[in-house]
Amino acid sequence: MPPTIASPSTPAPSKNAGWQQRSRRHVWHPCTQSIRLEAVPPLPIARGEGVWLFDHDGRRYLDATSSWWVNLFGHAHPAINAALKDQLDTLSHVMLAGCTHAPAVELAERLAALTGHALGHCFYASDGASAVEIALKMSFHAWRNAGRSGKQNFVALRQGYHGETLGALHVTDVPVFRDAYAPLLAHAHLVASPDARAARPGEDAAAVARRAAAELEALLIERHASIAAVIVEPLVQCATGMAMHAPEYLRLVRALCDRYGVHLIADEIAVGCGRTGSFFACEQAGIWPDFLCLSKGISGGYLPLALVMTRDAIYEGFVDDDAARSFLHSHSYTGNALACRAALATLDLFEREDALRRNRARAERLIDRLREGLHGMPVDHLRQRGMITAFDVCEPGARFAERFHLAARANGLLMRPIGATVYLMPPYAIGDGDIDLLVDGTLATLQAVAAPTDEDHAEGGRDAALA
Repeated sequence: MPPTIASPSTPAPSKNAGWQQRSRRHVWHPCTQSIRLEAVPPLPIARGEGVWLFDHDGRRYLDATSSWWVNLFGHAHPAINAALKDQLDTLSHVMLAGCTHAPAVELAERLAALTGHALGHCFYASDGASAVEIALKMSFHAWRNAGRSGKQNFVALRQGYHGETLGALHVTDVPVFRDAYAPLLAHAHLVASPDARAARPGEDAAAVARRAAAELEALLIERHASIAAVIVEPLVQCATGMAMHAPEYLRLVRALCDRYGVHLIADEIAVGCGRTGSFFACEQAGIWPDFLCLSKGISGGYLPLALVMTRDAIYEGFVDDDAARSFLHSHSYTGNALACRAALATLDLFEREDALRRNRARAERLIDRLREGLHGMPVDHLRQRGMITAFDVCEPGARFAERFHLAARANGLLMRPIGATVYLMPPYAIGDGDIDLLVDGTLATLQAVAAPTDEDHAEGGRDAALA
């Protein structure tokens, strides 16, 4: 019997469908309501190149979220690929307890130099939440070693996000993540966010920062003896909807921590590695914290890697014959050689491509195109800090983030709004033509979904999907 030949009008079967079905059957997807996987099937990605991701049917999508904020210089970058291939032939991993290796040493040295050696020691971890937990533990333990074991509490910002493990959740104020586990969490003090969108009539971003800092000072005056540290995301609170604040806030918080004897933890997991326009966000305020957490972009988006940088004086407080005074935290893949080598190759690209300077021109083109295209559309608070650009959609209707995500796919973009906030955080490899495609696709997607339907009004509420 001759083979059946499809007619020209019969579309070829999608190669994506099988992967979607298999994924729904066996993979538990993060930050996803499993009940919605039928309506919003996971997008099967076959490969990446530069700023583009390709599905199994050959359709391409501009990675406007940098694959959850991790990718810096594009997918399958030849320089990072070559560095990892070389490292594979040398050393893939060795435990960092009792051993050391060149990539871990060189990465710690180069990062310390980028802080002017203000933060001289580096502790390696696996992911952002782990880095936050390490910083919290280090702060408490440092105070205990100094004879001040009563300093056990932490201060975080309202609407702040620092991860989803139990320790990180206790300084996170995003109800969709926190509320179900509230009985398991320690108490943390919450103070006002310096979000510039909270400006009152006649206020600018710096005024909001001063008002928020005053609330923190009132708490420290009363409770500083029991507070170990204040934790902040410098310049941008990302998961709460790209809430941006003035550098003045960081200067004020640094001064308050010094005045009242409290550590400052800077969570630069999302905002570090150039995202805000400087390699470290804290640089824009001219301050250094006591602990600085990095993850996401530090490995260029290739491998899980996180780290906590801290001052030499804090490290020295743990140097003791008594094991109880040592910091004995660990995990099996601490300082993985492949991940550290990817990070070193990423730092090389910052230097070789003069990335921070080039990003200024990219960011300017992006905001200019958006400002022009969004004129007259139902949006508010168009804002930018470095390579992070965002705006809020007025009256988005129910399941806005989900509807926008699906419409963006149809326009060749991978985007996931945070509630009613649409944000663009593309890889640094993006060129002028790609920026134009990104902006045009974003505007077309917004036009398709921004107007709420009668059904949306009836359902009410906001979608909880995160970036």
